Amino acid sequence: MKLSEFTKYLTGLEQIAFELPDGNLVPEHFHVTEVGKISKNFIDCGGTLREEEKISFQLWEENDYNHRLHPEKLVHIIALAKDKLQLPDAEIEVEYQGNSINKFHLGFNGKHFQLLNTQTTCLAKENCGIPAKKPKIKLSELQNSSCAPDSGCC
Repeated sequence: MKLSEFTKYLTGLEQIAFELPDGNLVPEHFHVTEVGKISKNFIDCGGTLREEEKISFQLWEENDYNHRLHPEKLVHIIALAKDKLQLPDAEIEVEYQGNSINKFHLGFNGKHFQLLNTQTTCLAKENCGIPAKKPKIKLSELQNSSCAPDSGCC
């Protein structure tokens, strides 16, 4: 989800809730401790130089049970960050502390923002020697479905 989309959804809410991939909600006394811009320059395993820019939100919760972040306050924080950091309308990455610091993509189900699992992948599969997946064939679908020694099926 891009920053403009997040802000649009945020302005229509009375309260902010983030839903973890397991369906549980981040405790409602969370803080957004950072709104930032992440610029990443890197080279993939195939030798291609790449650039990536994301918006980062860091969620944190502590024993401050009386704290509630309201949508208008977060809109104000985002506006300040856009001004001071020249934030682009980029994809948002959310950091939240689980067993380790987890990074999530962001979705919205009409009520809650959803923290969606991220995964790594090879960005240069065609250049770094990762073999293409071979299609699976059922022997029963072959014209010569008997697989006897010397039949040529294997």
